[in-house]
Formats: sequence, C-alpha cells, structure tokens
Amino acid sequence: MSIYLPERLAFAGARVLVIGDIMLDMFRYGSVTRISPEAPVPVMHVSSEHAMLGGAGNVLANLAALECFCGLIAVVGDDKSGLQCQRMLSSIGVDPTLLIVAPSRVTTLKTRLVSGSQQLLRCDEEDASPLGTEIETQIIARFDAAIAKYNAVAISDYAKGMLSDRVLRHVIEHCRRLDIPVVVDPKRRDLTAYAGATAIKPNRSELAAFIGTPCSNLSISRVAAEHAMATTGSSILLTLSEDGMALFRPGMEMQHFHATATEVYDVSGAGDTALAIFSAGIAARLAMDEAAMLANAGAGAVVRKLGTATLSRAELSRAVAAVDEPRIGAVCGIDDAARLVAHWKDEGLRVGFTNGCFDIVHAGHIEILRQARARCDHLVVGLNSDKSVARLKGPNRPIQPETSRAQVLAAIDAVDLVVIFDDDTPLELIKALMPTELIKGADYTEDAVVGAREVKADGGRVHLIELVPGLSTTRAVERIQQGLEIAR
Repeated sequence: MSIYLPERLAFAGARVLVIGDIMLDMFRYGSVTRISPEAPVPVMHVSSEHAMLGGAGNVLANLAALECFCGLIAVVGDDKSGLQCQRMLSSIGVDPTLLIVAPSRVTTLKTRLVSGSQQLLRCDEEDASPLGTEIETQIIARFDAAIAKYNAVAISDYAKGMLSDRVLRHVIEHCRRLDIPVVVDPKRRDLTAYAGATAIKPNRSELAAFIGTPCSNLSISRVAAEHAMATTGSSILLTLSEDGMALFRPGMEMQHFHATATEVYDVSGAGDTALAIFSAGIAARLAMDEAAMLANAGAGAVVRKLGTATLSRAELSRAVAAVDEPRIGAVCGIDDAARLVAHWKDEGLRVGFTNGCFDIVHAGHIEILRQARARCDHLVVGLNSDKSVARLKGPNRPIQPETSRAQVLAAIDAVDLVVIFDDDTPLELIKALMPTELIKGADYTEDAVVGAREVKADGGRVHLIELVPGLSTTRAVERIQQGLEIAR
C-alpha cells in the first residue's frame, strides 16, 4: 500500500457525527512508598489529576485532534461530571448543545489511580439502565435535526443505556436512506442489532460472543466474520489486539493488517482511536482498506501513550510512515523513496545515502553500512541493477540477481531502505532523494564522490569511511572461479 503523506491525511471533507455513551475519564497520579497499616494495600500519595473525555467522548476528541468537523449526541447527568464534559467539548471546539441532560441519571465517571506507568485501581460511577421513551425521543430529534451537516456516523456503544433498539434502528435506517455510511463499535453480544450498518468493528471476544465459539486464530475468526457479514449485511473490521486488524468485506478477500506497536503503555481508548480514524477515512471517501490501514497504524501509536489518548494528524502521519518503512523487505521504487525521504527530512531527521553492487555481501560491506548508519537517523542504500552491474563488472556479473541482493540488504539492521537503479552511477537517484548525508568508502576522495557537489550545495555533508582491508567482492569471485577450475 502506498505511503500516506500529511496532506493525504487532511481528511478533507470529513464530517463525522458521533452517537453513543459518553463518560468522563479521571486519572489520579501519584507514588506508592508504603503499605497501609489498616489493610494489606498500597498507599498512594496523589500528586496530580487529569480528566479526559471517554467512551464516545474520546471518539469525538480523536476526530477533533485529526481536525475533522465533528459533533456528539450523547446523554449526561445534571451533575458535576456532566458539566465538566460539556466544558471539555467546548474546549476542543465542539458545540456541546447536542448533548442531552437527563436529571435522573448520573454521568459515567471512571477514576483511575496510577503510580508511575502502573494502573492500580479503577473506580466506576455509572447508571446503565435503559433511558426511557422520553429521552429516546429527544435523541432521535437531535439526530434528525443534525444529520444534514455530516457525511458519516460513528456509533460508539459502551452498553451504558444510550443506544436502545429504537435509537439504533432509526439512526441506521435513516442513514441508509440518505446514503450516509455508519460505522459501529459494538458492545452487544448480538451483532444483528447493528444490521444495515456500513461496517461493524468488533474485537475478537465480541465476535466470539456473537457466534458462541472462541475466535482463537485467524482461520476461525474468518468463519465467524463471514457469518457476521451474512447476518448483518455489514463489512467487519475485526480488531485483534497484538495481531493487528482484519478487514472482511462481502465478496472480497480478507485483508490482514499486522500490529504496529512495539511498546504498549496503556490500551485505554485504543478502540476509540481506531473508530475515529476509520470513520474519518470513510467520511473522506478513502477506500475501506485504506481507512482500515490508517486505523491500525493509529491504534498502534496511541497505545504507546499513557491514559485515554488522542493522536494529532502529524502523529498519525508519522505512525503511517513508520508502517511503510519495514526493517525487513524495505525495498521500494524511486518515487516512494523520494516521498519517504522528504517526510523524514521534514521531521528534522538525518538521511544517509550510500550505494554499491553488493554482489556477495561480506564483512567489509557490513562494516561500512554499520558506520554509515551511525552517521544518520535513516540509511538509504542505492543498489545497482543487474544491467548496471553487468556494464560495470562484465557479462559474468552479478552473481546474485538484483531481487536477492536487495532482500539481503534490506534484512540488515543498519539499512532502512533499498532502491534499485539502472544507471552506471547513482547521480540521478541522489538528486531525486537529496540526502543530508552522503557516505562512501575512503578509497574515494570527496571531489570524486558522485553526488557530492549536489548534496553539499543543498546543505548536506559528505562522509568517507575507512574500508576493511583485504575484503573485495571481485577478489572473492576470482577465488570462487579458481576453485571451480581446480575442481574440474
């Protein structure tokens, strides 16, 4: 899949209406230095606290962070937490007047006690009883009055009583008549309650609850998702925790997006982030698989943050760029390489470039790549194509085809990107990428390094690295040929 640049992530025209259960997430931070004398429990000294919108509110906060036009229909109580939710909506530039205040209810409040990066306890205050006909009628009236402003709806069901059968059916059927896509993050065991939605985003346990069989692997999950599609008429975006996401669409092959997180600090709200990004992508008329890829990258980035968190458009752009720069198999064409190098440079990173035939990779190659990587944040290797090597080294070279040589280079930890070029020199490739660091062996002088003048004129630097003596691909090939002749 192609690399997404910040301008592609502008979600131009995305207007998403969120409907669902809002809550207030309160985080109280402190340190634990002793055990209570009253009971065998830790004593936490609270040093600070921080409130964030949770549930459907966090979906909305993520949409606002992505600079989407968004609104929220939800129910709060006539209490301190409900008033704080209204103020927080205003603070992120969202009109709070779509909220419905129900004096008889309490606003859902989740208070987490956190010491360091460890969550010690969560205390919940909530009323998940059905709302009643009068409040349902208000929800439907708010929806009917607001929907003309939006081109996608995100339903965030946390099973707190907001999304009754009546409300769900009205929202989904009305959107179908208007040809407005609806994306659902479900909590009900019976997914047919969301039938007719454009896409439903269950996790593995939610899908398993629907079919009554554990979705222990992707093969079983595929069967379960096909059953869910058949009974709901909806596409299924299945979240798989450490295994990423899988997208199932009627009549199409499954697409599996591997997880991107390497360090997980807190999974709170990762599903909200995924719902927001996926819905924004659908609203911006991206293909569903493109929206899913963005959602997967965003969820992988947000779990690296502590607490219920959001991603800015720039952070999502970086997360997606990271997906497009795998450590293994990082081989791409010149256009994609140029876009990725420009992105790295925009982030203020040093981009190194070196080149060669790398026909038989030996210790000397590894050392020059290692030293080159030490001089930059990302290292791009220009690799002579088979035709280029044959012109430079003779008709019996290369020994290894370009695809094999590229894959070997891409598997080396020091290498971030490999680009194959057909010319005798990498000058045109260097001019297209314009790295900040140009790196060659010390058997060259600086004025003899191809591209040195252009890189220096652009503010870059040239580095000459000492070679490991006695190591040469040409000599290795000659020894191999001599051995074959002796064997004959």
